Amino acid sequence: MGGRTVAVSHPDKEMFPEDGITKAELIDYYRTVARPMLTHIRDRPLVMERYPDGYLGRSFYHKDVPGHFPDWIRTVEVAKEGGSLTMVVCDDTATLVYLANQACLTPHPWLSPADDLDRPDRLVFDLDPADVEDAFETVRWTARTLRELLTELGLRPALMTTGSRGLHLLVPLERGPDFDTVRNFAHAVADVLAGRHDDRLTTEPRKKKRRDRLYLDVQRNAYAQTSVAPYAVRARPHAPVATPLDWAELDDPELGPRSWTLRTLPERLDTHGDPWKGLGRSRRSLARAQERLAELTGTSAT
Repeated sequence: MGGRTVAVSHPDKEMFPEDGITKAELIDYYRTVARPMLTHIRDRPLVMERYPDGYLGRSFYHKDVPGHFPDWIRTVEVAKEGGSLTMVVCDDTATLVYLANQACLTPHPWLSPADDLDRPDRLVFDLDPADVEDAFETVRWTARTLRELLTELGLRPALMTTGSRGLHLLVPLERGPDFDTVRNFAHAVADVLAGRHDDRLTTEPRKKKRRDRLYLDVQRNAYAQTSVAPYAVRARPHAPVATPLDWAELDDPELGPRSWTLRTLPERLDTHGDPWKGLGRSRRSLARAQERLAELTGTSAT
């Protein structure tokens, strides 16, 4: 791959035993989806969610690059409290395959690029359902309603199933504001939406106080936080995949958070392509969105 050779260890190890999905099949999947996936995760530090014994076994989030990783894998030094970490940056197919061979089922990239770690160029709203009947219908309605508000503010959100329980709205941003500014804006947007629909939505972090309302989670919008990568496999039965969507697909009654799997996603790509192709062209100014939000709420933009 690109002049690199990656040795595969234990290719027959079953990563998803109910379906007989082996490590070799996992690696083949990531090699197949590398072209669109890399456009969304390259040039960012990422956390490796690893399952050495398959998705039913022990797991851990791996941030620091081990000493045995080859020197051709790009890394970046990341400041943390009391020191620093050396984190992997996945820029090419060989690196993606190498991580899969390390039993990294799910890569989780940062919201900021490696050359400017304090300044995110993405904002994420995580819409996970409450444990109630028809919960995903509330997620679907929330995504639609949140999109309307963000569009009103001049932003262009993108939509993705998480492969787990809900949906993500990812908002591409022009670089400039720091994480505190972006997170404060996300909180303000969530507050406005929850205020408009307090019977269905909440920003209350304590589960006991949510009263079956959907929690508008913006906690990922902070330094060193991550979001699941587009096209990443999730540690759930049948190997579901986080899947970028076209907004029209939100109206499909068959849509669910795990609609596509490791085995069905490549055919979707062949047929429909990547709905997030050219996502960078959707970047918009957060400052302008702050001004519009202030006009909407009658508050100060700062």
